[in-house]
Amino acid sequence: MKALILNSGVGRRMGVLTSEHPKCMTDISAHDTILSRQLRLLSEAGVEEVIMTTGLFNDILVDYCHSLQLPLRYTFVYNPDYASTNYIQSIYCARELLHNEDILLLHGDLVFEKEALKQALSHPDSCVTVSSTLPLPLKDFKAVIEGGCVRKVGIEFFEHAMACQPLYKLLARDWNKWLDSIIRFCEDGVNTCYAENALNEISADICIRPLDVKDMLCNEIDTPEDLAFMSMRVREVERLGK
Repeated sequence: MKALILNSGVGRRMGVLTSEHPKCMTDISAHDTILSRQLRLLSEAGVEEVIMTTGLFNDILVDYCHSLQLPLRYTFVYNPDYASTNYIQSIYCARELLHNEDILLLHGDLVFEKEALKQALSHPDSCVTVSSTLPLPLKDFKAVIEGGCVRKVGIEFFEHAMACQPLYKLLARDWNKWLDSIIRFCEDGVNTCYAENALNEISADICIRPLDVKDMLCNEIDTPEDLAFMSMRVREVERLGK
């Protein structure tokens, strides 16, 4: 299974913390950045290949990944239009590497614990992490769940919804349909929306199961306040060996 990590965003809401490197290289603990922790946990879980989309600070990010000396094979895909498009365009740039593959898809600012990753990788179907215990966020992703499948993902949905974080395990049969929809969007010039907009167009044709991780650590970092809170959570889970 290939991991697709989306790291082409600018991270403006992090302020000076992203003035010299991408958000994913922000320290999350005394010994890890967001990205080094992601990659270490992926490697420990048996993932061997990583496709990573890049944008601003491309060279810094590439050098950093290699400096970690993890047993991972990297392919970096630069999105030259990173400043004016969303990550749907970055996935489009990597499209030739992604067809007919089982994919673990995650955002580069996502912090998760081992058990959440383990459950996603071992799930028999395509799945995405949700939480039945967290309140619905106002501005972040929610997943609309109907008949045991995720039918919509977006910030605007509140009915029949759960908080949703972008950690997807996607079987090739489902991912191919989503990727084809992404390609159609981008080739029609629709590249400033979320990739989930393309998913919502074809969600009736596939079934992505909700993986309820409840109170497990599995959250994105968008602001310095998020970083402070998530750093505290990382210390907690590491103390407990999670």
